[in-house]
Amino acid sequence: MAPRTRKPTGRVPWPLVLVEGGEKSGKSWAGAELSASPKVGRTFWVDLAEGAADEYGAIPGARYEVVIHDGSWPDIVGQIDEVRQVAAAEAAAGRPPVVLVIDSMTAEWDLLKDVADRKARARLARKGRTVPEGEEVQIDRDIWNDVNARHRRLMTTLMTFPGIVVMTARGKEVGAVDKNGNPIAGRKDYKVEGQKYLAYDASAWVRLSRESAPMVVGLRSVHSGVRPGVDQPVTAPKFSLEWLIFDVLKCEPAVAQPRDLRTAAPERTAEEIAAEALRPESGLARLRELAREANALDLAEVTVSDGQGNEGSLKALITFLGQSRAAAEGPATDAHHRRMHALWREAGDFEDRIDRLTYTGELVGRQITTSKELTGADAERVIAGVQRYIAQNTPPNEDGAAA
Repeated sequence: MAPRTRKPTGRVPWPLVLVEGGEKSGKSWAGAELSASPKVGRTFWVDLAEGAADEYGAIPGARYEVVIHDGSWPDIVGQIDEVRQVAAAEAAAGRPPVVLVIDSMTAEWDLLKDVADRKARARLARKGRTVPEGEEVQIDRDIWNDVNARHRRLMTTLMTFPGIVVMTARGKEVGAVDKNGNPIAGRKDYKVEGQKYLAYDASAWVRLSRESAPMVVGLRSVHSGVRPGVDQPVTAPKFSLEWLIFDVLKCEPAVAQPRDLRTAAPERTAEEIAAEALRPESGLARLRELAREANALDLAEVTVSDGQGNEGSLKALITFLGQSRAAAEGPATDAHHRRMHALWREAGDFEDRIDRLTYTGELVGRQITTSKELTGADAERVIAGVQRYIAQNTPPNEDGAAA
């Protein structure tokens, strides 16, 4: 069986831009300035613990809308989902792209770390133990997994956003440490403050500074990429997000598309796979895929029901359904043809071949030029249809039953 493939489109996806840097380096200003561009449409500003949204509305030409939220994770994510729906509608209508500014992703990760801290303290409290406020608490791995999953769901939304997303974050030089966490004398590293994969997820990464010109650290772009370890970061004295997005990245709103991002799908149970296999629309090709899924998840020998009170292994159920549907999708058998001929004679009203083919086409839902075109499933539908025709057109006996 051949793999499912498609040709790449070559289109530039909507950009996810990370703008990071030290304090007062112009990160928020860059986002507000972009909203003034005639190349963008509605701009939505999600302020997370930065407080610049209102004041930066006075920047000449700025025309963004401040998204109202209550500071809780569910409300923040819910409001971003609402903006996503607006962006999709605007793109479908052919209007200029929607811009979403999140100021900042440093605060987003701080919020999630606070969630982790509260969960850890609540867990200890249930065990009768408390940790004084201000004192660090040990956070278990499952709690970190939970908050990282929340961040990943948000990033998936941003990475597939049908418009332009600008994320700000704080960045600074920190003392370098070795793999054991010990300081390395005389060496500095640069750190973006946020979830550790934040810069990796961005399609464009810009660093701003009060002391030096803006720097394009990295770009995921065919037109003007920056290859780590090969190309030096690009300084841009006349930097603007409009220049980066439309001139450097070559984003064309008329043909841009969200990233085709495939994330790991949740594993299904044997019962869920069996339920799909039992659906009439699951043909042979789909049954083969379900069999592979069952084997890959080590569920082939799990006992399931066929919905009729019978139980057996998932593998046996899929095999049985495959055999049954193969017979139905294969050509009609000689026994099918003999039964149909007998019923045509019994009906008595279809002596003309054209009449029989016309009525057959009505029963199977497509034009039929010869009975050899019929599959086993087609033949079963024709047999049932002619039987109904005979029952409806046979006069009843004296006792009321059909003759």
